[in-house]
Amino acid sequence: MTTTESKLQKEFLGHPAGLYIMFLTELWERFSFYGMKALLIFYLTKYHLFTDDASYVLIGSYAALVYAMPVLGGYLADRYLGFRKAIIFGAILLVCGHLGLAFEGNQASVASNGLITQDNFALQVFYFSLALIILGVGFLKANISSLVGELYEVGDRRRDSGFTIFYMGINLGAFAATFICGWLGENYGWGYGFGAAGLGMVFGLLTFIYGRPYYLGKGEPKDLEKLNKRVFGLKTEHLIYVLSILSLVLIWQMVQRHTVVEWLLIVGIVGSFVAIFYFAFSQPDKVVRDRLMALLLLIIFTIVFWALFEQAYGSLNLFADRVIDLNIFGWEILAPYFLSLNSLFIITLAPVFAWLWIKMGKYNPNTAVKFGIAILLVGLGFGVLVFGINISETGKVAAIFLVITYLFHTMGELCLSPVGLSAVTKLSPGKIVGFMMGVWFLATAASEYLAVVLAQIASVDSVGEVVDLAKAKAAYLELFELLFIIGVVSGALLLAISPLIKKLMHGVDRELNN
Repeated sequence: MTTTESKLQKEFLGHPAGLYIMFLTELWERFSFYGMKALLIFYLTKYHLFTDDASYVLIGSYAALVYAMPVLGGYLADRYLGFRKAIIFGAILLVCGHLGLAFEGNQASVASNGLITQDNFALQVFYFSLALIILGVGFLKANISSLVGELYEVGDRRRDSGFTIFYMGINLGAFAATFICGWLGENYGWGYGFGAAGLGMVFGLLTFIYGRPYYLGKGEPKDLEKLNKRVFGLKTEHLIYVLSILSLVLIWQMVQRHTVVEWLLIVGIVGSFVAIFYFAFSQPDKVVRDRLMALLLLIIFTIVFWALFEQAYGSLNLFADRVIDLNIFGWEILAPYFLSLNSLFIITLAPVFAWLWIKMGKYNPNTAVKFGIAILLVGLGFGVLVFGINISETGKVAAIFLVITYLFHTMGELCLSPVGLSAVTKLSPGKIVGFMMGVWFLATAASEYLAVVLAQIASVDSVGEVVDLAKAKAAYLELFELLFIIGVVSGALLLAISPLIKKLMHGVDRELNN
């Protein structure tokens, strides 16, 4: 072994050095993604003067496409590009998209007759920038996680802790983004906030390219002959890039046509469920059939969880800006800062939850029970806000109630998210693991869209005007009461049927909890 090879294979804090390169890459990628997401609802309502309804459906279409696209990006990486090439291509698209958002154009204005004048060119640049981000996330998000997994050999006990370190990078990036991008956007202009997010993605791309030697050949194309094969006069690799770039026109239009996204999600979900039922009941093995039914039930309940949880970047964000008392001990804080609480609580509580599950030993709740607890917690979080609104009488709501809500929601996330993807791989038959993972992401996309449909209950007609506090509180109270009921009832229902789901798993759940 040469000195260079020895240096590259050197471990840091007990893990491959390449893990920390990807930790930093994902930190900057999530910095850019969540920095932009934190500003989005405010940029639409305050700068382009979108109504609440219009803002919600746009964000819903965007979020749904973001979660659906990794299915395609993962397939192309597995079959042709390899993880490294797919990640670099995705990162380049993300840099272009985030920097495109920094172009503000002219601010919308309300004429004396009440009509809104908007800069249509700036809006089209904005929509196209979102399309670039959607496609970029599709090529990067799932594949960088897969590349982390390739750094560890099969059976390596360090894998779980490696992913924990990687997950910390995600949350550190998200935590920093809400403060930096939110502060720049609110105080100096939206272009500065979006520009900071874009600069973060540049750092992420450069970090990933720099770290290539530390990946030790992992994540490369599996079949170079197939990748270099010429189709229509182009190498397959280049054809993938060209067709992907051309697809931006389609995504660009889809972002603006919310009904199309809605119908695609409905067709996709219904079609996927029909395919699962057909496969399950065509199997002679009852165990395979039962496990698929258990997984299907878990997927349905995760849609409920994420539809409530993802109010954070929509209704909860506007609620913080309009109804929460932002003056804390004489210091005026910004509404986007509350979004950092989720990352802060994950960083501090994740080790506690990991310790707790191990400490409980044989009393460690099964997967269905954890999912049920998660949905209950997210519902109770909205119950806290209902209480806070009701006791605030005529004034604004104290910030502590929103802090407690994010605490409840984060605890729910820690009960559900870490075991979710693991459950998919454990309960799916080997032949359709990839398909079921795609269904999982498709269900998440559906929940993102459902989240904004629910959020429209609290829409306040305030274009170009200061929001009436009493009117806003009444609207949000109606929404949060409904979300509280949905969460508590759904969580209780899942807990009630958890013994059935555990039975359908046929012992797999014991593996999940070991």
